[in-house]
Amino acid sequence: MEGLSKHQALASLRARIDMLEKRPLLAERAIPSNAPAFFALPGGILHEIFTDQIRDTGAALSFALGHARKLLSAERPALLLLQLAKDSLNIGVPYGAGLKSFGIEPDNVVIGRLEDPVDLLWAMEEAIACRAVAAVIADIATPMKALDFTASRRLNLRSAASGSSTFIVRYGREREASAAHFRWRVLPASSAPNPFDARAPNGVRWHVQLEKGRLGSRRDAVEWTLDWTGNGFATVEPQGDATQPAGGAALPGAHPAAMGDRLSQAG
Repeated sequence: MEGLSKHQALASLRARIDMLEKRPLLAERAIPSNAPAFFALPGGILHEIFTDQIRDTGAALSFALGHARKLLSAERPALLLLQLAKDSLNIGVPYGAGLKSFGIEPDNVVIGRLEDPVDLLWAMEEAIACRAVAAVIADIATPMKALDFTASRRLNLRSAASGSSTFIVRYGREREASAAHFRWRVLPASSAPNPFDARAPNGVRWHVQLEKGRLGSRRDAVEWTLDWTGNGFATVEPQGDATQPAGGAALPGAHPAAMGDRLSQAG
């Protein structure tokens, strides 16, 4: 833009931004109502996943991992999980058996613990741009001023351009302006009755609300109870039976505690 006045340079930049936002890559994404599973979200999307309390971190993180698992491929075999070092002492990290119950090989997961929020955002942007990364999950336990609307917009643009999805897991009931395509509120749900012991838990379940974005037509539901199956998420009908996607029965190993020890590692 050498030789242009400040006014002309700003006008040129605005025009370029408008062109980028009109590209199909960044258009509002709706999932067809005839999707073969609960939903089959494509890559290159920025998600926010909220849960009300820190104690429900397992529900929120496992929901993100369930989506990320669908994005893994031979071309994109890596999944990056980032936390602030001070947060990881309180919320813990997944362990191998829990990852395997979601169909994710532990060798494909890179866990990063960073000291500074700015460093965490930098790591997110750099990882999203890597063509070997299927998804980046940032598990953020405390409010982070650096993650404002401008930062979320950069993450959104970077995800759309690279095809790598970004999941930001957060806690509490407050919501800030964000450029995320989808915002989810995720809570743990009571498991189905155990057929062998009425006092014992069964497979993991989630209660999910879609607070921002849409799936299928605007008349579709925005609140579900979900089971985990061999093919991913499946909705639970009012009578308590899961609607199974083709080719998958419920995973026998997906226990409520399968995400691992979420207790503090400080001791």
